[in-house]
Amino acid sequence: MYIRLKIAFVCLVILFTNSCKKENLDSPKLNLIIDADTANEVDDLFAIVRAINEPKFNLLGITSAQFHTSPYASDSTVYESQNINKTILRLMHRDNLPLPLGSNSPLATTNTPSSSEASKFIIKSAHALPNNQKLHITILGPCTNVASAILEDPTITPKLSVHYIGFWHTAATNTVNRNEFNSRNDQNAVDVLLNTVGLDFNVMTATTSKHLVFKKSDVDLHLKNKSEIGNYLANRWETYTRWWTKKDPEKNEWIMWDVAIIEALANPKLSVKQQFLTPKTNTQRYIGMHTAINAEQMTTNFWNVVKQ
Repeated sequence: MYIRLKIAFVCLVILFTNSCKKENLDSPKLNLIIDADTANEVDDLFAIVRAINEPKFNLLGITSAQFHTSPYASDSTVYESQNINKTILRLMHRDNLPLPLGSNSPLATTNTPSSSEASKFIIKSAHALPNNQKLHITILGPCTNVASAILEDPTITPKLSVHYIGFWHTAATNTVNRNEFNSRNDQNAVDVLLNTVGLDFNVMTATTSKHLVFKKSDVDLHLKNKSEIGNYLANRWETYTRWWTKKDPEKNEWIMWDVAIIEALANPKLSVKQQFLTPKTNTQRYIGMHTAINAEQMTTNFWNVVKQ
């Protein structure tokens, strides 16, 4: 009797395990484009590397974005982002991934697109997907390229699921403060996304993502002298000079704003997302906003994936 029960239990475990494996295999991958002002800071690079290594993503391409309001800004910030994107893919042996160049200028008005290779790539990618699939776009900088794509071809709107790192948000009063770096770099583009009825628009606010903080000691442990891309990330951390704060001059810690949205996409259970009305100055509709994250588990997941 005991032996029969034991065999039955083992069979149940095997069936359950196979079922889980099948469920994972059957789960559709997210068709994803990353839009990044990569040269602006440090966290973009970490987010891109994390996304490239995520098996749940079908990464279609990485588009480059401008960041003209930075005190470090040149007259060609989008090209700086483009060059870093190229370097990351070369070091990760992913040179086959498309890298469409984005706009070097923000939108002049909310009705005027700033057309680029990136906006056209977004339009083409959206139309190429079957009707039952969404094109997910993570915006790690200003919204210029995505807003331009929507203005150029509004018919792609129902096909998009946009995930933006931007503005400050007080959930209790649903108050939005746009005095935030990504939002300042293209206020008109932010308005386009907020005003576009039917657009699946989700915001990982700076208020929420600021809680994801990496330690330099972990960077040294998991990345330094482990690989070319590991050394590249570590060197970026060490050589980039923060202009927005005088705290922590030795750069022992860094807020990984952009990594938060990648982790939330890969593991939705690690974030709380709620529906809020858009600001009163915009078209009144509901959008998704992340109000809390499991920063500790996100950090663990990042290092478990990236160190491989």
